[in-house]
Amino acid sequence: MSRSITERLNHRISRTLGENPRGMKLNLLRVLVQRELAARYKGSIFGNFWSVAHQITQLAIYTYVFAIVLKVKLNQSALPQTGIIDDHLLFALWLFGGLVPWNAMTLSFMGSSTAVISQPNLVKKVVFPLVLLPLVPIATAFFDSTIGMMILIAAVAFALKTIHLTIFLLPLVWIPQLMLTAGIGYLLAGFTVFLRDIPQTVTIAVNLLFYLTPIMYPIEAVPMMFRPIMKWNPAGILADLYRDLILWGEVRHLQEWGLLWILSAIVFTIGITVYRRLRPAFADVL
Repeated sequence: MSRSITERLNHRISRTLGENPRGMKLNLLRVLVQRELAARYKGSIFGNFWSVAHQITQLAIYTYVFAIVLKVKLNQSALPQTGIIDDHLLFALWLFGGLVPWNAMTLSFMGSSTAVISQPNLVKKVVFPLVLLPLVPIATAFFDSTIGMMILIAAVAFALKTIHLTIFLLPLVWIPQLMLTAGIGYLLAGFTVFLRDIPQTVTIAVNLLFYLTPIMYPIEAVPMMFRPIMKWNPAGILADLYRDLILWGEVRHLQEWGLLWILSAIVFTIGITVYRRLRPAFADVL
């Protein structure tokens, strides 16, 4: 069954490449993402459920380690005063709000770093728009994070007995998130063609950055001298914005939000410009 789905998607890719170039890119990207998802869960009984299981398991482990074992405390003045929610459950919701954008970004970086070198056949096709390759793992990771975000919204609604209207502002967070991720993804994908050590470097950097970003602990736990640096971390800003809009139901961190838009636009412009400059040499190197 999975094999037939993959074959049909490959046929659709070939057919799309023969369409009008002006209208094919978005459709082709959608088909490539579908193929990526189909290949990921090929032969699996539970399919997309494994994405949910991974996020829930990760949340449970980090909640146990940081909330129960290490007893990390959140800033009580910043918490919604419900009086009906357990501290550990509240910490889990707060943590999940930071993990959703973080997982999307890290999976995107690791996937986009090998997006070009893993598709040499597509790279050598004259008519194939190579600009789409780094976007496939990014869109796939964003699909997974959307599932996690829906779980988070449902959990918040169950725990707090309400759904904040601020969730409708989330698209204003997704746009700079995708621009930032795509910009870095283009840089990683382009440079990896010429330097194959980059994917391993990305894995190490992601693990290091995870513990340097206030995702599992509040920024109040960071020594005062380091807070100005960590406050402007894009991953930390995204975590704060997700928590503001989904968990707290407030619009805060406006200065950081504006910085995120500016930084994302700059990174995206640099990333796609460098990628396009390197693109003509891809086929020769591969």
